[in-house]
Amino acid sequence: MNPENNQHKDRLLISYILCAVGFFGLGGLHRLYNGKIGTGLLWLCTGGLLYIGQIVDLLFIPGMVDEFDHKLRIKAGLSPLGVPLNQAVVASQVRRTTGNQLMVELIEAAENKGGSLTVTQGVKATGASFAEVEATLKEMFKSGYVKIDNDPITGAVTYHFHEL
Repeated sequence: MNPENNQHKDRLLISYILCAVGFFGLGGLHRLYNGKIGTGLLWLCTGGLLYIGQIVDLLFIPGMVDEFDHKLRIKAGLSPLGVPLNQAVVASQVRRTTGNQLMVELIEAAENKGGSLTVTQGVKATGASFAEVEATLKEMFKSGYVKIDNDPITGAVTYHFHEL
């Protein structure tokens, strides 16, 4: 399980619950919760702009949550993939020079490991940095080539190559 995905779902659920509370007189709590202080206070003082803004926000909440999560990652110095920004730049420069070589090496390593691979195993097999391996595996996940899970014993994030 991806903890970032669970946090995103939790924030989304809480935002919708706070929006629902707005229909009972406390409009704008969902906006305050997602860092939109100015409009949150406006919604709070005007009853969610006479409930119209509250209703419209039901459509905008997913975008508010995404924007808030993105701002949190930037503040933490992380790229949208969760890789530290200074390492993400280095990793992207290395990937540009090596093309798909790291991806191929990771696929070969996963094949040797029965179709599953952790970041540490990928680093050991390829000699690439943790940031490079993690970024490449996350790219492969976003493209649908791998699935992410946690090892039930160690809790380590494991990438499963379902085509191997």
